[in-house]
Amino acid sequence: MAIIEITDLSAEELRPYACTSELELLRSGIFIAESPKVIRTALDSGYEPVSLLMEKKYLSGQAADIAERCGGIPIYTASSQLLTELTGYKLTQGVLCAMGRKKLPAPADILAGADRIAVLEDVMNQTNIGAIFRSAAALGFDAIVLTSACSDPFFRRTVRVSMGTVFQLPWTYLSRGAPDYIGELKAMGFACAAMALRKDTVRIDDVKLRSEEKLAVILGTEGTGLKEATIDRCDYTIKIPMAHGVDSLNVAAASAVAFWQLSKNISE
Repeated sequence: MAIIEITDLSAEELRPYACTSELELLRSGIFIAESPKVIRTALDSGYEPVSLLMEKKYLSGQAADIAERCGGIPIYTASSQLLTELTGYKLTQGVLCAMGRKKLPAPADILAGADRIAVLEDVMNQTNIGAIFRSAAALGFDAIVLTSACSDPFFRRTVRVSMGTVFQLPWTYLSRGAPDYIGELKAMGFACAAMALRKDTVRIDDVKLRSEEKLAVILGTEGTGLKEATIDRCDYTIKIPMAHGVDSLNVAAASAVAFWQLSKNISE
């Protein structure tokens, strides 16, 4: 193993770990996976490691297998204090891995065999996106597609919140923006269900939804929600029945309820 003791925090090869600009990492074709569990998931999903950064104790501890799997790539190591100085925050699980991105597939390539998909329209909150991915993967949805205005699923916080499911669940960006992508989904055979509050909403446990062979559940950003033009073009507007006068849930919580109710793999 190529173990390198860190002596110069300004070394260029450490820049991915010190970089605070997610967009800079994106342009470089790099993302950062954090924690042994998430890194193992990324490796199992075929992502190529570029380098590792870890506390010394992890080399012979809970990340020893990762260091072994990663072969001859540089493994940068230092004390917890020095790594905190480098990254700007304390590593709670002691291991980071810089990894190369894969080319994103075309929407048709991942949706051709899908029956249940989640569609994110202009969702920017990284924590929400990570939670939606985790719920979609756990509750049997086949893929996620996003509009171009969404935050990148491989941003560090999203990867961490998703617990690595961003590497397991197929995803890509739609080729068209809102509301034009609705026609794109319908052309691929999907009935489109917008999660929104309108007079014509149906409950998510409506039998018509469960009977749809291919269903796209469309979720909007916090605050403004889905565009009216998007809702108008959908086949359904759906809602979660609420108690105590509550009118809505956080988009991540709402997605989990909807995925549970509408998934073929879990509900049947």
